[in-house]
Amino acid sequence: MEEGKKTIGLLTSGGDATGMNAAIRAVVRAGIAAGMNVKGIMRGYAGLLEEEIVDMSSRSVADIIHRGGTILYTARCKEFMTEEGQRKGAEICRKHGIEGLVVIGGDGSFRGAGKLAELGINTIGIPGTIDLDIACTDYTIGFDTAINTAMEAIDKIRDTSTSHERVSIIEVMGRHAGYIALWCGIANGAEDILIPETYDHDEQRIIDQIIRQRQSGKKHHIIINAEGIGHSVGMAARIEAATGIETRATILGHMQRGGAPTCKDRVYASIMGAKAVHLLLEGKTRRVVAHQAGEFVDYDILEALAMKKEIHSDFLGVGRELIRV
Repeated sequence: MEEGKKTIGLLTSGGDATGMNAAIRAVVRAGIAAGMNVKGIMRGYAGLLEEEIVDMSSRSVADIIHRGGTILYTARCKEFMTEEGQRKGAEICRKHGIEGLVVIGGDGSFRGAGKLAELGINTIGIPGTIDLDIACTDYTIGFDTAINTAMEAIDKIRDTSTSHERVSIIEVMGRHAGYIALWCGIANGAEDILIPETYDHDEQRIIDQIIRQRQSGKKHHIIINAEGIGHSVGMAARIEAATGIETRATILGHMQRGGAPTCKDRVYASIMGAKAVHLLLEGKTRRVVAHQAGEFVDYDILEALAMKKEIHSDFLGVGRELIRV
């Protein structure tokens, strides 16, 4: 590392999201282009507290933009949730000359970034989560890849479900948010979409609808169930018992986190990574990069965390018009 240059660090934290490597690459290369030293922190805040810090170069991020996961790895860290852990993290940053830190992750990661900012470390957050549950932005790294992965899997399940004249309940990820389920339900032409934001837990309505559609000649029924509702296996058993129709539950699980990122996730993550570096160059701190109304903007992290995210009425309207949400 060259003496006299400003040094920034970056880490990925929380759940991994495809496209994080594109953001890492952009931070490193934008930082180097601006005359900075860049250090990578392995395994998120846990790695920071263990001083797992490495020098990064343009070569160290070559050939990663197309890869899923994160080359910096990620982990959750209970110690960093404490004031003592946060003070230790800030001191380690100072020890390694890190004047600015880019944190790629979700809302929990941003809370940690906000604490470091209060302790004098300039921090910028980049939203990386497949759940799309960060209120200040209409795009998060990994969401586009996750919905395309899930959509393709659901298309395949529909084929076999039709062949066997089954009801299929397909559970997708999203934690407490229903965005993946809603997008996939619309894209896959599901008969029902169950999301935490609107589901009334009226299974009898679903059962009655399945029976009516079978009587009218429909041979299969696809239900997209959000992780925030869950219990797909039990739901399948109850529906089969009530209808007499074979019902299968498929939980797609962590396959939705992996795979090569889509073009959108590569490009948007790259822009967000470069913007994070530009904000640090401007002396900004405690900011989160966001995408709103077609533009890349930034918000105060605390302001962003206080926002409440609601599913846009257009999406719910189309879901209710074309399916049932």
